[in-house]
Amino acid sequence: MAVNLPTPNPRDLHPVPGVRLGIAEAGVRKAGRRDLTVVTLAEGTQIAAVFTQNRFCAAPVQVCRKHLAAEAGIRALVINTGNANAGTGDDGLARAGATCSALAQQLGLAATQVLPFSTGVVMEALPVERIVAGLPAALADLAEDHWLQAAEAIMTTDTVPKAASRQVTIDGRTVTVTGISKGAGMIRPAMATMLGFVATDAAVEPALLRALVAEAADRSFNRITIDGDTSTNDSFVLIASGQAGNAPIAQFDSADGALLRDTVIAVAEQLAQAIVRDGEGATKFITVQVDGGRSAAECRQVAYSIAHSPLVKTAFFASDPNLGRILAAVGYAGIADLDQALIALHLDDVPVVVRGGRNPAYREEDGQRVMKQSEITVRVSLGRGSEQATVWTCDLSYDYVKINADYRS
Repeated sequence: MAVNLPTPNPRDLHPVPGVRLGIAEAGVRKAGRRDLTVVTLAEGTQIAAVFTQNRFCAAPVQVCRKHLAAEAGIRALVINTGNANAGTGDDGLARAGATCSALAQQLGLAATQVLPFSTGVVMEALPVERIVAGLPAALADLAEDHWLQAAEAIMTTDTVPKAASRQVTIDGRTVTVTGISKGAGMIRPAMATMLGFVATDAAVEPALLRALVAEAADRSFNRITIDGDTSTNDSFVLIASGQAGNAPIAQFDSADGALLRDTVIAVAEQLAQAIVRDGEGATKFITVQVDGGRSAAECRQVAYSIAHSPLVKTAFFASDPNLGRILAAVGYAGIADLDQALIALHLDDVPVVVRGGRNPAYREEDGQRVMKQSEITVRVSLGRGSEQATVWTCDLSYDYVKINADYRS
């Protein structure tokens, strides 16, 4: 059961003019579920994306990078769940390409104007014939208000669809930012198995859009971890249709540029946190804040050390304030000149450690009170600077093992 994560209300998901979504049942892996999504984009739409840093990246990731580099003007996305098309060699590349060609033919486009995305089981051949057979139904289903249906169609082990939407006023016009994501396991920054698609109808210059997708990823999907594994398929796409009619935004230091950046990042953060809240087997949503660092990078280093620790995560699952595990994770994070005498640790409002040792006023029952909550904040102060960083994670439960042991069955 997801941690305080309700199913999105479709009425709260604002359509993005110029972006249409169609969903169909292709039987990629399981019968009786909608597992194929097609997204079409108005002519002139700008698109930017970041992908997994896993060197064993999936075929669709390789094809996406190639098609984006071709600069032919992306006009459609095709997304399947149930099969990752990863670890499939040249055959996988050919199948991803064939999917693009099939959709392009039906839309009157070049294959390089289509981006493919896949998620699911690794090292199995993509059933292209099923996807191609499902394309007409997906195209017939195209509509601007099918964001929730698309969020459901891209799920794998997710228990709740993930979607977010906001509207702001830019250049006197209402601008929409709406997005969906999927992911519940194999989640670790770089990127953190996830897919994310965020669209806006704002007009944005291409160079700024590329900068924005990178910053939004760094502030959201690269700040989450469930199990410390980096997927072969992770992709985050930012789409700007330009249909709002505003003057194209070219820089962040303008009021309009800053507002769009903040809105896109807020939507991305909401989607990223939803992934953690729906982590496989998760019962706790945990915010790890590290401050007092000499750099944001070393603060992230310490935060990830805590968030990745199986001992820390299992203690949270048990509601056991065995908080020495957190100090141990801080200590082995890799900061060679860290002075333990300067370390402070808070568990929500409870000061646990001061000057590197147990707070004399700390009581075990106070720690246990916090540990029993469904949402917990761990705050570590390093006492060596003014930088800070935040990451989000969850506990590690029995169900995580069960879900992953049964994943292919």
